[in-house]
Amino acid sequence: MTIEENSKKLRDISFSVLDLAPIIEGGTPAESFKNSLDLAQHAEKWGFNRYWVAEHHNMPGIASSATSVVIGYIASGTSRIRVGSGGIMLPNHPPLMIAEQFGTLESMYPGRIDLGLGRAPGTDPTTSRALRRFNNGDHFPDEVAELRAYFDPTLAEHEQKVHAVPGEGLNIPIWLLGSSGFSAQLAGILGLPFAFASHFAAENTLPALRIYRSHFQPSNVLEEPYVMVGANVIAAETEEKAKWLATSQQQQSLSLVRGKPAKLQPPVENIESLMSDYEWLAIKDKIKSSIIGTPDMVKEKLQKFLDKTQADEIIVNSQIYGHQERLRSYELLAGIINE
Repeated sequence: MTIEENSKKLRDISFSVLDLAPIIEGGTPAESFKNSLDLAQHAEKWGFNRYWVAEHHNMPGIASSATSVVIGYIASGTSRIRVGSGGIMLPNHPPLMIAEQFGTLESMYPGRIDLGLGRAPGTDPTTSRALRRFNNGDHFPDEVAELRAYFDPTLAEHEQKVHAVPGEGLNIPIWLLGSSGFSAQLAGILGLPFAFASHFAAENTLPALRIYRSHFQPSNVLEEPYVMVGANVIAAETEEKAKWLATSQQQQSLSLVRGKPAKLQPPVENIESLMSDYEWLAIKDKIKSSIIGTPDMVKEKLQKFLDKTQADEIIVNSQIYGHQERLRSYELLAGIINE
């Protein structure tokens, strides 16, 4: 029996939204936050499961650096959808502060807060120094253990003398995020849900998922592995328009390759004319792994992606310059998954 015959269908899994709170060329962070809240409210209405925002620093095109604050803003303007971090870059923070911040959020919006944790700094070395956290992620397992113990003191190796208030005793789902095998293995060993950044590390997806599943140990959190994978999805009424809209995200990838992060740019007619052969090679895998097209095309590509990953949930990133067109892309996606 083939994997396709065993495969889950799109209707069998949950879909969520990953929002990088894009700051567009000519726009401001204030406008980005209003657009994010509007998208979250629509995502809730359309049946998406979660709305996650990501921590990045020193990035002119991403407004969600104060991630916990943005989560609170989104949660305050919605009522049902889960809201969380995709993720908090734990090496940037004392675990106690994250426990307190998310304990505060969970106390304000009970049963709706997710805490996704990443091992990377989410920025460059100079900015890491500015954050006063001289941490390259080597101590990530210890930091995760410390953070978990603030929520549940029974997990601590020794008697807790420092307490997270609020935080202690609250049941806040912790996810480990990754783009390689390190966090995959750790999530499996700890029996935690795992989210893989397929949207920018597509080539590592299947190896990381195999590591997670093969190392998984049942816990009081999960009896079986639970995998969420990221996907860049841009849908439009025509393939031509979808490809055109996608050039904004492609320009953003190009700016990162050049080491010059920028605001999200308007779409262009010919993306290849903007880059050298070397730059094309540097971003072509990301472009090719993106799911771009009409609803029928997106549906077919998403099903193939699900066939390969057998994921339990897909979290969708759509870096689209125009807010109304971004809304429309998610609306078309909702139509696919709610068929």
